[in-house]
Amino acid sequence: GLLLKRCTLLLPTRDRLKYVHKVLSGVACFKLTGCASPLHCLGLQCYGVFLQMLTVGWDELECHRVFNFVWELSNLGRKVQTVVSSKPGTARRLELRIRLFCRAVLLSPRSNRSDFAFWLTRILKPWPMVNQARLLYIIFGPVSSLDGHVVWQKMIEGPTDETSLKGLADAVKLLYGTEAREWTADDVISLVDELSVVPQEWLMENNARLLLLSGNSICFTFLASKAVNGRAVELARLVVFMALVCKKDRYCMDRAVKMMQEVCKVFSSPWERKNFLQCLESTFAHTFMDMLQAVLAGERNEENSNFLNLFHLVKAQASFHKEILYLAMGNNSST
Repeated sequence: GLLLKRCTLLLPTRDRLKYVHKVLSGVACFKLTGCASPLHCLGLQCYGVFLQMLTVGWDELECHRVFNFVWELSNLGRKVQTVVSSKPGTARRLELRIRLFCRAVLLSPRSNRSDFAFWLTRILKPWPMVNQARLLYIIFGPVSSLDGHVVWQKMIEGPTDETSLKGLADAVKLLYGTEAREWTADDVISLVDELSVVPQEWLMENNARLLLLSGNSICFTFLASKAVNGRAVELARLVVFMALVCKKDRYCMDRAVKMMQEVCKVFSSPWERKNFLQCLESTFAHTFMDMLQAVLAGERNEENSNFLNLFHLVKAQASFHKEILYLAMGNNSST
């Protein structure tokens, strides 16, 4: 990449890309569907390093031309259109190849945050929001440890762990940050909202875990949007499951309590705040009863996990209210 860059230094970008095409077209493993075993091949990683070395120091306009060149050369647009228009999982091999190509070639892990944000924006922005969410899940969502294929049911079937959500959370944080200049806060919140129903509505615990992993700023903005739009019941459920995640994943419970405290300031009237707090307590009670019923009705192989969930919820509720009492006592002693 560096050699080609120096050899073509005096040429315009269009002519430089012609030479790049000559180099790339001769290597099957540099193509989106060219390698027979993409999971075990270093071809795409080499392609990514080559592209990064070639474009380092180039301005955004030139990089945009490079992206369009790669997009057209690999026929990536049509491939992406196929997977986002199909039922999730019906084009598993193509989903895998798009994931590998985007991560290795366009989103090289060696890139700095600004470059990463630029290339990720180029990948996502041409598509409607619902397709952006699908594509984000394909690129950063959980995959099978056996064959590398995207696991679409992971967020629906049961509680997941941090590892399965870290890639998505990191991408959301990046788009929300200052590096991604083309994204507004509303854009990112809408994207997270769409993501939470890919391919169907996620378990609320997984939704809460993604928000916590995405950082306090995104988390608050997302919750505040629910408050502003009068969705107190949904907001209460999110806070309850954030408390549960804090207990399960050993985060400080005051994180959930302080988030609730800040969100309460968003409500425009005392009645709205009171209604939200009532919803919150009702949600704790209803969630407890739902989990208890699952324990009583569960089969033997499910009994332990259901009981453990119930145990964590009871502990979470106690810790949550303890932090609220500490805040209340602290405020009383200071007045």
